[in-house]
Amino acid sequence: MIPQSFIQDLLTRVDIVDVVGRYVPLKKGGANFMGLCPFHNEKSPSFTVSPTKQFYHCFGCGAHGTAIGFLIEYSGVGFVEAVKDLAQNVGMVVPENDDKIPPAQRAAYQAQSLALSEAMTIACDFYRQNLRNAPDAVAYLKSRGLTGEVAAKFGLGYSVDNWDSLRTVFPDYEATALVESGLVIDRTDEEGNNRKRYDRFRDRIMFPIRNTKGQVIGFGGRVMGNGEPKYLNSPETPLFQKGNELYGLFEARQAIRDAGYVLVTEGYMDVVALAQLGFPQAVATLGTACTATHVHKLLRQTDQVIFSFDGDGAGRRAARRALDACLPHAGDNKIIKFLFLPKEHDPDSFVRELGAEAFERQIHDAMPLSQFLLNEVTAEADLNTSEGRARAQFDAKPLLQIMPPSSLRLQIVRGLAQLTQSTAAEIESLFELVKPIARARLAPPRGNRPAPVGIERQIIRLMVAHPSLTSELDDAALAAVANFAPDRAEMLAQLIEASRTMGAQANFASLAEHLREGGAEFESLIAEIAAQAESDIETARMELTDAIRKTKMESLKVELAQLAATGMGTDDARNRYRELISQQEYLRRQAEAEMAQR
Repeated sequence: MIPQSFIQDLLTRVDIVDVVGRYVPLKKGGANFMGLCPFHNEKSPSFTVSPTKQFYHCFGCGAHGTAIGFLIEYSGVGFVEAVKDLAQNVGMVVPENDDKIPPAQRAAYQAQSLALSEAMTIACDFYRQNLRNAPDAVAYLKSRGLTGEVAAKFGLGYSVDNWDSLRTVFPDYEATALVESGLVIDRTDEEGNNRKRYDRFRDRIMFPIRNTKGQVIGFGGRVMGNGEPKYLNSPETPLFQKGNELYGLFEARQAIRDAGYVLVTEGYMDVVALAQLGFPQAVATLGTACTATHVHKLLRQTDQVIFSFDGDGAGRRAARRALDACLPHAGDNKIIKFLFLPKEHDPDSFVRELGAEAFERQIHDAMPLSQFLLNEVTAEADLNTSEGRARAQFDAKPLLQIMPPSSLRLQIVRGLAQLTQSTAAEIESLFELVKPIARARLAPPRGNRPAPVGIERQIIRLMVAHPSLTSELDDAALAAVANFAPDRAEMLAQLIEASRTMGAQANFASLAEHLREGGAEFESLIAEIAAQAESDIETARMELTDAIRKTKMESLKVELAQLAATGMGTDDARNRYRELISQQEYLRRQAEAEMAQR
């Protein structure tokens, strides 16, 4: 786990205006910078970036966060990768769990990655240059209906029909990086001698594969004739793992947000052709089955994923593997569908023959995950017999067991129960599902508790906006707030611990990032603070002092009323009453003195 102190230091060094400005054109507007929101369609800028708060906020869709959050949402990378990206830009080294690796070994690994990345970039530029001087390759792309514009968008290139054409751009053709990156192949005899090196890709249309940062990490090469294999992919390398990457995701990110869904196809040409035909939100797996990592990456970009498969047996098998990969991530706020085209069509041919509107209808009518799952487990079962119904339940059990507890899982359980003449509770018990839903009422999630209101909200809001003030409060002040709002004790404890850990240098951005993972209750406050102009800390300090004094006064009033109700028949009660009156008078004089000074 990355230490919170490192995150705080990173956010202090990084300028969010520079980070966001790499992806969104920004213009100065008062104290902030403005631009068109990258997370929803808009014609007038409502997206603001605050250099003082180091926070972004969209008044249109409500998106907000720190520089780390922006990279996560915009690029679809994970938290650790976003932190590493930002750290690299400001010369910081992220502390990791593998710090026991010797520095020399770590440096060697970093040097290798840099060399591989540089080799891939040089090769990509070389292949793109070749395409300009390859009339047969250009003619082939035109025959597939592709324009120069879409070819340029995806960086398409051409590898000439030569055994060592890369020698012209790599002076050291014997460099280790060329083999490690998969660009060339070393051939040896049975004894390991007489090594001969040659280019892996020859006479093929080249599709560069990019990671979420836009860096080229691999290639797919397609023959233009009838050669085999039709597609040749880069091998697994330190840069490229097929099970982790999706072709076209980098190019499709904005289109996915605009469309509200991502379309997952089976090949490079499907992605490029669909972009040409008005569906730029398409991506493809890289010659391998869809994995859980693929699904996780897609669901970072959008809440709706639609898989498009051929209607033949191979397409059905691929869809089933995709279903298995999706189930651990299936939830109530995610929509996953499966589109099966007629056997004679792929997405490219379908759109060209029947039109974009017909394809959009196919997408709209795609089969939901729940229906596909039930179809799969009942397809070969005779539901008119006990044995057939039992077999359907047997096939469904491992699929439902890997789904997270959710309303969606309950709906599928109920559907299966109806098909197999059972009850939802019986299936949950029989399948030993974790956290059964049909048999127990779920408690409301922590994030759905009522938001704090009134004076308690004012106090918490001030502590979130200016976390450094929290470290100035003594234990008596904090106890007064906790006593006044006992139902917020956990929330206050979390806030106090985070702020005090950060110390006097704590700021809104670093605290908001700290609360991002487990602070759903703070979300509305963070959004509210992000949307407003930054408040002066001295004013905030006075407001916080006044608010805490009010909580103390309210607590004194409550205890005085309780004592009065008892009749104060004992000396202890009378003494306590006088003590409370004295405290009340002290607070009143304190308030008057501070008002006079202002």
